[in-house]
Amino acid sequence: MKFRITVSALAAVATIAVAGCSATDQQINRAGTGAAVGAIGGALVGQAVGRNTKSTLIGAASGAALGGIVGAASAPQRQTCRYQGVNGVYTAPCTDGY
Repeated sequence: MKFRITVSALAAVATIAVAGCSATDQQINRAGTGAAVGAIGGALVGQAVGRNTKSTLIGAASGAALGGIVGAASAPQRQTCRYQGVNGVYTAPCTDGY
């Protein structure tokens, strides 16, 4: 059983680490917050359901993974606009007016 708990915890950590790859600062912050809230919620649910440490740890790992994914995915996306410049057309993040 220790092996399953270890694998679950490592999967949660890997998911959160991958969620930060090529992401904006806002996505990273939301992923971290989502993982923390998910871990707390998952631990509470795991304890309520299983009433033992194993269930609490599995719930925390699952909640952290799901919370991190949802947090990163829910961050608003910054759109890219096309601008006409002196040397041609280029793309850049849209300004607030667009």
